[in-house]
Amino acid sequence: MLTDIEIAQSCQMQPITEVAQKAGLRPEELELYGRYKAKITPEAMTRLADKPDGKLVLVTAINPTPAGEGKTTTTVGLGQAMAHLGQNAVIALREPSLGPVFGVKGGAAGGGYAQVVPMEDINLHFTGDMHAITAANNLLCAMIDNHIQQGNSLGIDPRRVLFPRVMDMNDRSLRNITIGLGGKANGTPREDHFMITVASEIMAILCLASDLEDLKTRFGAILVAYTYQNRPIYARDLKAEGAMAALMKDAIKPNLVQTLEGTPCLMHGGPFANIAHGCNSVQATRLALKLGDITITEAGFGADLGAEKFLDIKCRKAGLTPSCVVLVATVRALKYNGGVAKTDLNTPNLEALANGMANLDAHMENIQKYGLPVVVAINAFPTDTPEEMELIRRHCQEKGVPVALSEVFAKGGPGGEALAKEVLATLKEDKAQFAPIYPDEMSLEDKIETIAKTIYGAADVCILPAAAKELKKIANLGYGNLPVCMAKTQYSLSDDPDLLGRPTGFQITVRSVRLAAGAGFVVCETGAIMTMPGLPKLPAAEKIDVNNAGKITGLF
Repeated sequence: MLTDIEIAQSCQMQPITEVAQKAGLRPEELELYGRYKAKITPEAMTRLADKPDGKLVLVTAINPTPAGEGKTTTTVGLGQAMAHLGQNAVIALREPSLGPVFGVKGGAAGGGYAQVVPMEDINLHFTGDMHAITAANNLLCAMIDNHIQQGNSLGIDPRRVLFPRVMDMNDRSLRNITIGLGGKANGTPREDHFMITVASEIMAILCLASDLEDLKTRFGAILVAYTYQNRPIYARDLKAEGAMAALMKDAIKPNLVQTLEGTPCLMHGGPFANIAHGCNSVQATRLALKLGDITITEAGFGADLGAEKFLDIKCRKAGLTPSCVVLVATVRALKYNGGVAKTDLNTPNLEALANGMANLDAHMENIQKYGLPVVVAINAFPTDTPEEMELIRRHCQEKGVPVALSEVFAKGGPGGEALAKEVLATLKEDKAQFAPIYPDEMSLEDKIETIAKTIYGAADVCILPAAAKELKKIANLGYGNLPVCMAKTQYSLSDDPDLLGRPTGFQITVRSVRLAAGAGFVVCETGAIMTMPGLPKLPAAEKIDVNNAGKITGLF
C-alpha cells in the first residue's frame, strides 16, 4: 500500500496555468511560483465582482481522535467527485502549519487519493505565507520593545505588553520567556511569550481582511499594550502597520494549486480552530464562489469549534451564506467517543459505536440550530466492518439526516460520488435559512454563555475574576459588539479533553480573555488550552528525510 507522499509523488500534475484556465482565470491574473503553484492577483476578483456567487458547502466533523478524522481528505475528495458528476466545483482550504506536520497530526493536504499537490511544497514552505505572517508579527514585537528602549514617549508599561512573538513550530520551551537580559544595551527586561503562528492575530487578520488596504487598517487596530496611565496602545500608535502590510503584500493573495485529479483548489491562510477561528481566508472563499457553481470549504476540528466559528465569525464578518454542511464521522472516532481506548480503535465494537452516536447527534443538532441542512459523510477506513457502517447509516436515517459512505481516501473522486449526490440533492432542496446563534448587540458574557450552553451543552459557565475584569475593559473600550472566539480542546464538547461522547452537567471555565481588535473578535481561553503546542514523545519529524536528489520521504 502506497503512503500519502508516494501517491502524491506519482501524480502527473498539470501545469498550474492549465488548471487556472479551466477554473476561469486569465494568465495575467496569476503570479507563478514554479510550474505547479501560483498566487492570484486582486484583478481576478475585480473582474468577477458582478458574477453571481455559487453555493457554499462547509465540511466539518464530530469530535476527533488525536489523528484527525479526514475533513480535508473529504473536502478534496468531494470536490473531485463533483467534477466526475459534471459539476463546476472549486475547493477552498487552509494552508498547513509546520507544527502538526512535524508533530502528531501530520500535514493538511488531504490523504490517499484525495490530496492537493504538490504535497511536499504545500506541507513545508509553500509560497511563504506562514513566514510572512511570522515576520510581520515579530516586526511589531520588535518595534514595541524598541520604542520602550528608545525613550518610551508613549509611556508603555513593559509589564502590560499584550502582543506576543510567534513561530510556526511546536516548541513548549518558548511558552513563557524573559527577554531583554544582558544590560541596558539589550533592552528592557520583561516577561514575554510565544504563540504558534497559526494562532496569532496576524493570521486571523489575513484570513478576515478583504484586501490589502483593509489588512493595513486592521494591523493598525491591533491592541499591543497599555500605558502606565492605563491608556490602550495600538499598532498604529507605533506607526507599524505600513511596514507590516509591506511584508504581507504577496501573502494576502490567495494560492492556487490542484487536486490529484487536476481540479482547482484555492489554499490560503491556516488558523487553528481550537485556539483561533479555524477557517481559510475570506478572499479565497469569495473568489471560489465566483469561479465555481459550488464552493466546498472546511473548518478545523469538530463542529463545536471550526463550524461554530465559521458560522458565527467568518460568515458574520464576510456576509457569507452557506447552503449545506457536510459532517464527517468515522467509525473509530465514534468508538473513541463511546469509551474505547486509542489503542483499540481498530477492533470491532458495536456497543461502543452505539454509545458514541450521542456525539454525532450533538453535532447534527448544532448545525441545524443555524438553520442549515446537514449531510453525514462516513469516512471509510480499512478496519471498518459492514456491521459498523450499517449501524451509523441506520442511525442517521432514523434521525432523518442524509448519509453516505465516503471512500475518497482509497478511490479518489469516484469514491465520493455517493456523497456528492447527497450534497447535490440537499442543495437542490434549497432549505437553508442561515442565521448566527447570537446577535452583535448581545453582551460578551452572554455570547460566551450562549455558545457554552447552546453548542457545547454546558450546564454552567464560570468566568474567572481576571477574565471577567478583562471583558468589562474590552466593552468599555467599545468592542462589546464583537463576536467571541472560544479557545477550547478539540477532543470534547466540554473544556475537559477526557469528557468524551455527549457530556452533561459540566461547567465551562473561561480563565483568560484577550481582545483581537484587528481581527474583529474577542478570544476566550478555556480549560488548559495552550497557544503554543509542544512536540510529542515521538514527533513525526523523526521520520521525515530528504535524499541527495531532493526527494522528501516520511511526510503524511
